[in-house]
Amino acid sequence: MSLFYSEGDLYSTAKNQTALKSITTLTEAMKNKQILEARAVVCTGEHDLIVDFGFTKGVIPRNECAMGISDGSTRDIAIISRVNKAVCFIVTDIKQNEDGTFTPYLSRKQAQEICMNDYVNTLTSGDVIPCKVTHLETFGAFVDIGAGIISLLPIDQISISRISNPADRFSVGDNILAIVKSCDKLGRISLTHKELLGTWIENANLFKVGETVSGIVRSVENYGIFIELMPNLAGLAEPVDGVKVGQQASVYIKSIVPDKMKIKLVLVDAFDADYQKEKIKYFVDEPHIDYWKYSPDDASKIIETIF
Repeated sequence: MSLFYSEGDLYSTAKNQTALKSITTLTEAMKNKQILEARAVVCTGEHDLIVDFGFTKGVIPRNECAMGISDGSTRDIAIISRVNKAVCFIVTDIKQNEDGTFTPYLSRKQAQEICMNDYVNTLTSGDVIPCKVTHLETFGAFVDIGAGIISLLPIDQISISRISNPADRFSVGDNILAIVKSCDKLGRISLTHKELLGTWIENANLFKVGETVSGIVRSVENYGIFIELMPNLAGLAEPVDGVKVGQQASVYIKSIVPDKMKIKLVLVDAFDADYQKEKIKYFVDEPHIDYWKYSPDDASKIIETIF
């Protein structure tokens, strides 16, 4: 498990709050190069971040706001978007002002570099890591893998069951797990998620022929309607007029055919409803996997991932 928090998760911890109490505790944290979090309250016209400690305010100079700012590979929107959110940093200096007050100077960039060197660069393919969803695009979910370092989880790696948008599966702020698919020499991490959601058999074993269960309409084709029973399991029902993608469904399980990885369904009803997303069920509890096989052993089609 990572020793580095996704940005925002460290803020409320007792150790972090203790370090933010006074100049004395901040000075101790500076000596230890302790990564801290506090709320950014202002982005100045020069794109410095002002951080509120309650008893005083600290400054993160623009070039210290994130890795890549100084060379242009990270845009200033990455600074502006942190306003009114918790930001991670280490204290680099504490200067006394003429009126006797103190101004701490901070570096988010150095906190990220510590996370990169001590954690991200040690990851290997197959490592299961915690992360937090930061924003969603049609092509995937961006996640914080530690200290505000962002990686992309592509939409086709989120689940076996196809979704039209990552928002079908995640919400911004969700703490999830992901698997490192690959790492390059620049420290860029490619992620996957579907291997954590169970094999075909593990999912199918949760259901029985003759049951009527809930599902979500994921695809409407001229030959049938694909209905998701679990994120890694969908079945096919015969066509019915008026059914739309995204609708909730109640379905009767007609048959379960492992060697063909098919579940035949009868659509009882499809309707519009805005239910809260169910908590993700993870089937993997190891910190690392080398191989995953989705398909049953007797299936004609093999679906697997080799890390």
